[in-house]
Amino acid sequence: MAAASNVIVIGGSWGGIQASLTILKNLPANYSIPIILVLHRLRTTEGNLQEVFGKRLALKAVEIEEKEALLPGYVYLAPANYHVLIEKDHTFSLDDSELENYSRPSIDVTFTSAAEVFKDRTIGILLSGASKDGSSGLKYIFEKRGTAIVQDPEEAEIDTMPLAAIHSIPGCSVLNLEQIQAFLLSLHDH
Repeated sequence: MAAASNVIVIGGSWGGIQASLTILKNLPANYSIPIILVLHRLRTTEGNLQEVFGKRLALKAVEIEEKEALLPGYVYLAPANYHVLIEKDHTFSLDDSELENYSRPSIDVTFTSAAEVFKDRTIGILLSGASKDGSSGLKYIFEKRGTAIVQDPEEAEIDTMPLAAIHSIPGCSVLNLEQIQAFLLSLHDH
């Protein structure tokens, strides 16, 4: 398989699991762009996100492993207690350094790293959540001329995260989950 030419990075916290399942559920197994999903999770419990997403999606859902290559047809899940970085060779690097925005994994860390590597071919989507994590990373994607999408705060389970991003990035696209899903489907190479 060829290395990715684009990447979709999605971040969320409270309400983010359900929101991300909603936008990803109709994407085909051969979806042409790799998707990285960073969800805040409790550091003290072993939740099995891979199982939750694996049962509901056509895409292959895998927890990210060190030096794993980014490939289309996958949803890569940030593991609990690690920041996720993307290397120039389109492989993952896991980092257990300090918390950022009280979080590890931090959405900002992954969004910024993706934009460093993929520049204007980065699509960042920020979903429901109760913190400000993700807004500075999404702003960085926007500054690199990538696509910045925020879940409509009216629809989000918790609107803190979307509102922080909208405030930080006046030019971002504010879409509901149905519109985000339609946008993702429109990107698929048939």
